[in-house]
Amino acid sequence: MVTDELINELPEIKKINVGLIHLFIQHTSASLAINENADPDVRVDMEAYFSRVAAENEPYYKHVLEGSDDMPAHLKAVILGGELTIPIANGCLQMGIWQGIYLCEHRNSAGSRKIIATINGERGEGYE
Repeated sequence: MVTDELINELPEIKKINVGLIHLFIQHTSASLAINENADPDVRVDMEAYFSRVAAENEPYYKHVLEGSDDMPAHLKAVILGGELTIPIANGCLQMGIWQGIYLCEHRNSAGSRKIIATINGERGEGYE
């Protein structure tokens, strides 16, 4: 989960009275999602589910030059998506108490990932 890391890297959020943040991951084998942020079993179950839905080594895959996890990673990225838009109010992301932002890595051994953040909104008086 990358919620806290994103908030720490984007102090501009605290200056927004009302607005939106758009997050976009610049990769085709990773995705972004909002889900349960308290119980780590959710991550385990999500991985188990998606590994079954988009399994490695399926005989019908043609895109296999980069490894057995490459095509399943692309499928998982399409299913989950590569962008999120989240409301901002009073300098805070307006997610539910149990929600967190996931960077979902779909490769077995991946490099670093880059997320582009765009913040739009009204700056509030009295906000940092």
